[in-house]
Amino acid sequence: MSDIIVIGGGVAGVSVAACLAPHAQVTLLENEKSLAYHASGRSAAMFIRDYGNASVKALNAASADHHHHADGGVLSRRGMMLVARADQSEAFRADAADLGLGEITLAEAASLWPILNPDTVEHAAYRPDAYDLDTDLLIQNYARRARAAGATFVTGAPVTAITRSGQGWRVTAGGQDHTADIIVNAAGAWADEIARMAGAAPLGITPYRRSMARIAAPGGLDTSGWPFVDGVEESWYAKPDAGALIVSPSEEERVDPHDAWADDMVLAEGLARYEEMVIHPVTRMLANWAGLRSFAPDRTLVIGPDAHTPGFHWLAGQGGYGFQTAPAASQLTADLITGAAPSLDAATIAALNPARFA
Repeated sequence: MSDIIVIGGGVAGVSVAACLAPHAQVTLLENEKSLAYHASGRSAAMFIRDYGNASVKALNAASADHHHHADGGVLSRRGMMLVARADQSEAFRADAADLGLGEITLAEAASLWPILNPDTVEHAAYRPDAYDLDTDLLIQNYARRARAAGATFVTGAPVTAITRSGQGWRVTAGGQDHTADIIVNAAGAWADEIARMAGAAPLGITPYRRSMARIAAPGGLDTSGWPFVDGVEESWYAKPDAGALIVSPSEEERVDPHDAWADDMVLAEGLARYEEMVIHPVTRMLANWAGLRSFAPDRTLVIGPDAHTPGFHWLAGQGGYGFQTAPAASQLTADLITGAAPSLDAATIAALNPARFA
């Protein structure tokens, strides 16, 4: 095959570079000086097989074996719990069913999450097979595989121009020109901007900010064995992290592509929703940050060739599902480019195809 340029050094770009490198000379271009700087560096780092819509769940299922076993695996069991007040019963049942959680007693919930507030929590559900995902290890595994197959990574190279000629694509990045027959647009929040540069129609890939706070272990307790805990309708979540606790308000604030930072008021509101369900108040934050989750208008990933721009392929719109879907999404992209038979079913492939927006 001919040369391929991958634009974007997050998990999407690095994983697809690894899948394509055995078949072509691949150059990956990343705006920042390091890989996985933006959304991929600020992930909640979970693998929950039933998290997402139907096409996302299909990608999750197709990615599970890779996450469990490839390069020794990147998953460790965490468990997931959903909690709700009495007045949230309807939303609780809907969320529990969608996420495949089984209802448990409050005594069982408190044994798993000892900070649970029995005065406010009325409902709890749980599944043991939710996993921490070692995002750095996954990135490094894919990067190592890509480089071993001959891929070149160029970091600190913002793309400033893309032109098309009879000889293929010319991409100017970091003041240098790179040529290829195929571009893979794995630019995350900047995917529509890259499309415009290439003369392709933007698809409405929209970034939304999500903030996170790290707080000290409540009551000085050992958090290491606690589950990932979610509020109904994704109103907040909490997850153990390096002896502390990460709490997110789970907000979706539409923003322009940028190096995101947390909003103090949004964090305060989210921490208040979390505090309502626990017995230990939040006294201070240890740190805070934010990332961008970028969605297509139908909140389904966009994977495949552009309907009107030959040689331009999309791998975008991952939303909050980038890491957990990466093995299947990158392999599908590579299959479509190389002409290999995809392992995913035809209905899922059609649901992901950018032609749905044509």
